[in-house]
Amino acid sequence: MGNKYKILLVDDHTLFRNGLKTLLNSVPDFEVSAEASNGLEMLEKLKKELPDIVLLDIEMPQMNGIQAAEEAFKLYPDLKIITLSMYGEEDYYFKMVSLGVKGFLLKNSEIDDVVTAINSVLEGGSFFSQELLVNLVSNLKSTPTDESGTNDDNLLSDRELEILLHICKGESNNEIADALFISKRTVDKHRSNILAKTGCKNTANLVMYAIKNQLVEI
Repeated sequence: MGNKYKILLVDDHTLFRNGLKTLLNSVPDFEVSAEASNGLEMLEKLKKELPDIVLLDIEMPQMNGIQAAEEAFKLYPDLKIITLSMYGEEDYYFKMVSLGVKGFLLKNSEIDDVVTAINSVLEGGSFFSQELLVNLVSNLKSTPTDESGTNDDNLLSDRELEILLHICKGESNNEIADALFISKRTVDKHRSNILAKTGCKNTANLVMYAIKNQLVEI
């Protein structure tokens, strides 16, 4: 095997960091190359070495994850960040995605989900905890619909809405093609059309758009 992917782990809880570090270092292609206990430390670590991916806690002393991500993206626009969150921190989702975060994991996730998330983001994709998406959709259902929203029934076709649901479930184009019995090329075309119609730049923004406009039920 070639060089391992370097991971910067940022969390203020030493026990959590140590546990996750042990699990990640047991994965053949991964190496936790640096750790930080707050956003300021994270920025210092980034000056010394840019990792392949950052796992970033939200609630931390001195500088929280949102502030850290904002500063980091100013300096390193292509940095790949996955946010680690607790229940009740879903409100930060939209802010973090708008900053450029490509993944969102709940801290109670299984290590398999963490590995899947890291691999997805390393490959240029995104990953969002299914539990998180369910919580976001549930919260929106209990909130009165914003009449000024962009939820135009004619914006996306039925097939595009169907594909959008699969995208929000974190499925790849190949998986969507298999599920809907269509070719991957057709899914690629639909995905491009959905991005163009909604004005979204990437999958992360598309998921955010779908949830905000209540286009999906997960």
